[in-house]
Amino acid sequence: MVPRPGSTPGTGRRDTTKNADWLAAVGSLKFCVLCGAYGIQVAHRDEGKGMGMKSADALTAALCPGCHHELGNGNKLSRDERRAEMNRAIVLTLEKLAAGGLVIVNKEALRREAA
Repeated sequence: MVPRPGSTPGTGRRDTTKNADWLAAVGSLKFCVLCGAYGIQVAHRDEGKGMGMKSADALTAALCPGCHHELGNGNKLSRDERRAEMNRAIVLTLEKLAAGGLVIVNKEALRREAA
């Protein structure tokens, strides 16, 4: 039996790295964080994952189709340069989400961690 994408085989639980709310928040951004073009795709980081698997949803960026293609499959930059640019795009996406009030600190969880 082949497990569903995003499921943890044998546990009956969803993979905790998948978060539909996070993907919706990133998808709500209207402009590419790298070039400013209107119309984005939610692009996952392609490092540190197995074949056919996506990285954690928290490691996504709001990219136009052109930037998404260039960072995923392009030949203008080296692999290391593409990964560095994707990391920059993820940080810029997080900055846009925070500025728009879409990233909220869970104060109770923060207190539990501090205790």
